[in-house]
Amino acid sequence: MTKTQEEYNISGDRLVSKIKEIVKEGNARKIIIKKEDGETLIEFPLTIGAVGVLVAPIVAAVGALAALVTSCTIIVEKKSKEEK
Repeated sequence: MTKTQEEYNISGDRLVSKIKEIVKEGNARKIIIKKEDGETLIEFPLTIGAVGVLVAPIVAAVGALAALVTSCTIIVEKKSKEEK
């Protein structure tokens, strides 16, 4: 099984909208948010069917983080093509 990762460097004010976009795509297994210095702020897995009510607490936590960071990196671990 091959893991695929994507990285996005974004400003704190775009953090929540980017997380919502990633979750909506539906092929992310895990999301990691790091500060500019590389320190991990939050890491959470996304399971199959993690939509709506289950994602709301994650988005709320990310919103709180967005207020604290000016710039961050989002690392998205995606499902491999074999898992789809």
